[in-house]
Amino acid sequence: MACTWHVLTSIGSTVNRQEVTNTVLGGGTNPYSLCLEIRMQDTNFITALCTPLDDTESIDVAGLEAHIDDQLDHGINSLLAGGTMGFMQLLSMDSYRQLAEESVRLVRGRAELLVGVGDTSTAATMARIRAVENLPVDGLVVLTPYLIPYTQSELIDYFTDLADQSKKPIYLYDLPRMTGTKLENSTVRILSLHPNIHGIKCSDHFAVSRPLLSPRDEQFRVIIAQPTLLDVLLKAGVQEHLDGVFGFAPNWIGELQSALEREDWFSVTKIQNQFNELLSAMQSFDASIFATTTELLNLRGISGRMAPKPIRMLTAAEQERFRSLPIIQQAISQGAMDH
Repeated sequence: MACTWHVLTSIGSTVNRQEVTNTVLGGGTNPYSLCLEIRMQDTNFITALCTPLDDTESIDVAGLEAHIDDQLDHGINSLLAGGTMGFMQLLSMDSYRQLAEESVRLVRGRAELLVGVGDTSTAATMARIRAVENLPVDGLVVLTPYLIPYTQSELIDYFTDLADQSKKPIYLYDLPRMTGTKLENSTVRILSLHPNIHGIKCSDHFAVSRPLLSPRDEQFRVIIAQPTLLDVLLKAGVQEHLDGVFGFAPNWIGELQSALEREDWFSVTKIQNQFNELLSAMQSFDASIFATTTELLNLRGISGRMAPKPIRMLTAAEQERFRSLPIIQQAISQGAMDH
């Protein structure tokens, strides 16, 4: 099963796929072995939605509707509103409530809908939960608390208290590079025993998250966020993936799903390389990726700015250069397999 294809990572370096496979999946005689049964029909792509805002930083409802429909029209069947991609922590409580309410109204039961609620303390996060838990959503995604470093014992108390009080299922969210606090695997295993904690989104390096997948508890979902290594992880049988990148070109995710059904791994890798090239282009500007995200989604017909102030948007000159990039034109007009 040796493979010598190459992939352009999101930071612009080229790496040998066999090296990535051995490093990420642990090597061995079978580099793809995760002791998982590959069932392509169970593969699930969850888009972390952006939050389109108007000039007053209220929700741009037309933009949110277009964004949601863009995902569902291309085969995405799970959505996360108000995650870190959606800047929940930077929204006013009024805008946050509006985001959750409008997302429910616009999805209309057509997809699984998760809502982000994580904040800096038990009381602050509980206030977020109370704001949305009576809505017909499928679960609440709780980011590890940030600003202050917490111990693993404190994290167990934090998530347990929230799960005890929440009317909705809780999903853990590990994002240590932003929160400054790592949710250790041993802590996750303890929390996974709670009847109201249904899974985790893992945004740390996959080599760190990998042990959570084996042995696998079917009642506890392990959702991976590694958008530059989807093809390797899909080949290994990792079935649930969540990222905001999917929202940039959901048409490519639709093609990826079709390629998976055919077990056409060459096409899967080609689509992966398109996503990685797109990410590299979006990160090549002297501006936040949320500025280029705004420009890309606006080009897809999704109105609004995708980040609150003071995050700046692209200048007119930057917009012109961004729009001229071939990979941007591909993302908004044609499928990955046409190139």
